[in-house]
Amino acid sequence: MTEPDAAFAPVTAPDAETAAAARARQSQLTKPPGSLGRLEELSVWAASCQGVCPPRPLTRARVVVFAADHGVTAAGVSAFPSAVTGQMVANFDAGGAAINVLADVAGATVRVADLAVDCDEPLSPAIGAHKVRRSSGNIAVQDALSAEETVAAVMAGRQIADDEVDAGADLLIAGDMGIGNTTAATTLVAALTGAEPVVVVGRGTGIDDHGWMRKTGAVRDALYRAGPVTRDPMGLLRVCGGADLAAMAGFLAQAALRRTPVLLDGLVVTAAALVAEELAPGAKAWWQAGHRSTEPAHGLALSHLGLEPIVDLGMRLGEGTGAAVALPILRAAIATLASMATFDEAAVAGPPESTP
Repeated sequence: MTEPDAAFAPVTAPDAETAAAARARQSQLTKPPGSLGRLEELSVWAASCQGVCPPRPLTRARVVVFAADHGVTAAGVSAFPSAVTGQMVANFDAGGAAINVLADVAGATVRVADLAVDCDEPLSPAIGAHKVRRSSGNIAVQDALSAEETVAAVMAGRQIADDEVDAGADLLIAGDMGIGNTTAATTLVAALTGAEPVVVVGRGTGIDDHGWMRKTGAVRDALYRAGPVTRDPMGLLRVCGGADLAAMAGFLAQAALRRTPVLLDGLVVTAAALVAEELAPGAKAWWQAGHRSTEPAHGLALSHLGLEPIVDLGMRLGEGTGAAVALPILRAAIATLASMATFDEAAVAGPPESTP
């Protein structure tokens, strides 16, 4: 079938001239060249995204947690019941979740958006402002969304990104909450990378061996159903994604169009990023991988995008927590490039000039 249009304009790359200026400034700071390792690369990226060297400190980092239920939980793929999704939305709103704590430490604020939580009414009008439907379909046996719902979810993500950038956000983080969402995310990763289900299926919320077999079977069945649309990103979101994944894909692509840097989180967000890069080629230049989760599909997705995680702490919670932990490291990278003295300023002898 032909998917409804949700076309993105061409993505403009981060500023190459500013990146060159940032590298030149790094070579003049009071340290041996390359001695700050990955911090130097991150500072150059931040400067190129901002289009200014030295880069400005981040003043409004914003986490958006996309919440939705997934019908595939009926296949026994999770250690937790679907009711937990709605309960956790309330926990986010009350400030009691891990992402609230870690975002506070990192100097970021948190917003939660209900895209398809399985409840009668959203927790609040603001949280439910972009709700597409009540839960997504069971992707093992039916499409996650209709074609129209897929477009609505992608456009919701785009609108949320626009709202945050227009309100002054200078860095965005997407987080996820939804029982069953790693099953949909793993299916998307397998579809876009050509991987076999047994290679990419992880333990998600902590399922046992029998749960892992059920989850692998669900991914296998969903992947078979997605066969005809593997080259169609909107089709993939419709058949084996979900409202949250579609919204995240729109959010990540729109952030790139708005020239706003993003720290990616774990498996679910990075699966959406794979789709976003298909929707808006070049968007990945505006992203950094906050961390590497323990889910095998996450490492595969990062490799496919050519992104190296900033931290690797064995985390697998989601919510945006891995990206939030990485945010202070990005802040440190920006500060070193912006605030360290140069050799001339400090009257320190620099490295010897290289000879041809």
